[in-house]
Amino acid sequence: MKRREFSLAAVSAAATAISVPLSAQAQGPSALKRPVEGTDYLLLDKRVPTDVGNGKIELIEFFWYSCPHCNAFEPQFVAWKKAAPKDVVVQRVPVRFRDDFEPQQRAYYVFEALNMLDVMHGKLFNAIHNERQQLNSAAALAAWADKNGLPEKKFMETYTSFGVASKARRATQLQEAFKVQGVPALGIAGRYYTDGGLTQTMERALQVADYLLGEVRQGR
Repeated sequence: MKRREFSLAAVSAAATAISVPLSAQAQGPSALKRPVEGTDYLLLDKRVPTDVGNGKIELIEFFWYSCPHCNAFEPQFVAWKKAAPKDVVVQRVPVRFRDDFEPQQRAYYVFEALNMLDVMHGKLFNAIHNERQQLNSAAALAAWADKNGLPEKKFMETYTSFGVASKARRATQLQEAFKVQGVPALGIAGRYYTDGGLTQTMERALQVADYLLGEVRQGR
């Protein structure tokens, strides 16, 4: 979804309208062709620093829990991540296009801080898109977390912590540095950006990411 399309009021209807074609699109074949800069991906004007260590390449997935496109892309991205080469360090960065995105952005970092990402990340997507729960405030997220094994008090203590606030700010800075215009989107090696708007499908975006990872390995 592009920035201009984001509306919490419209997400529920949009999810119903586009989830099926997105799934079908992800499963269909894509034309294999050499990616073209400016068409399939963008080279950033200013490189974004990474801290993944020598011999490693960072790939960032930018997402928003309430985005139906991100929900549809999630299984495909999980599969890609599991098969990713060992030199690729995959990071997820929740975006904040508006102030009302912040609760879900912080929720991601709450799960991370408490070592509960593997348990809670997929559950939150499911609660929003399949169970149609309205989880766009700290209070609603805390109550939902309590029902899913994370005590409400612990959630709120972590949610309001300095560490989570700092990571949320950093996430927004990364979003701006990569000039993210919609999600899901991918940032590669602090140098390249691609998304479904550029490549037409997120399946193709992953293929472009694979190509760019190869370019980075070759020192290009």
